[in-house]
Amino acid sequence: MADRIVIALGGNALGNTPSEQLEKIRAAAPHLVSLIAEGYEIIVTHGNGPQVGMISSAFSEGAKVNKKIPAMPLPECTAMSEGYIGYHLQQEILFELRKRNMPWHVSSMITQVEVDKSDPAFSNPTKPIGAFFTREEAEQLKHEYPDKTFKEDSGRGYREVVASPAPKSIVERDSILNLLDNEFIVIACGGGGIPVAKESDGLYRGVSAVIDKDRAAALLASETDAKYLFILTAVDRVSINFGKENEKELAQMTVKEALSYDEAGEFGEGSMRPKVLSAVEFVKGSPDRIAVITSLENAKNAMSGGGTKITQ
Repeated sequence: MADRIVIALGGNALGNTPSEQLEKIRAAAPHLVSLIAEGYEIIVTHGNGPQVGMISSAFSEGAKVNKKIPAMPLPECTAMSEGYIGYHLQQEILFELRKRNMPWHVSSMITQVEVDKSDPAFSNPTKPIGAFFTREEAEQLKHEYPDKTFKEDSGRGYREVVASPAPKSIVERDSILNLLDNEFIVIACGGGGIPVAKESDGLYRGVSAVIDKDRAAALLASETDAKYLFILTAVDRVSINFGKENEKELAQMTVKEALSYDEAGEFGEGSMRPKVLSAVEFVKGSPDRIAVITSLENAKNAMSGGGTKITQ
């Protein structure tokens, strides 16, 4: 059986418009398909922070001027983002496969991820979504939408924040594995997946939240028995002393070292920290597992020492 890789693409790394996104995915597709050519089996997941915020804002603004346009709940916004990001990934990956005369197929799965309705995250929104705003813009939006929360995000401006409960299980896990067994590249758990909770009748229903993409990617990799987790972001390597004169890129970290750096506050709460902790959570599950954090452009080098490798 081929070694399996879960590849998590950052939502911010995919651009701010559909045309930008398509261009970036087109550039990434050859690197993803090259991993298939090297004998690996891949599952692709992606963030949706800017995209889900854009969709939510569009419906909110539309509802203000046209009563026929409803405000759209967050689970439905996530489903929409899974659809259109997955559509772009399907197009470009399939184009690259056919260009190389490779027989693999590509399929996006609108994926539900179970969460616990009693998760304390629901009373403490922390997950940034959507565009960046100045303090003044955020205060104006808070005035217009008093039920929304805005917080400063890693020195880059203010963003809306929503609840981000921990992912517990992937509802469509068996379907994902079935597609993999039939030579499909699967795109799943986009934007962290649609957060759902199991009701007393045994059925799943959506809840208002956004699951962190990196935590969902780690769970996806664990539940599909992947050996590798690639978390692709805006930088080639994780750094300590970030932004300082003594900034240092890390080529490798053990789980113990990563947790020590985290305890020292080395990783930004809204940026690198969830990536490192998700990588650690995946690697802790088995001594054979390896996580790599690197940039989208450097993905092709992840197996040959590029990026930051995290091991036990």
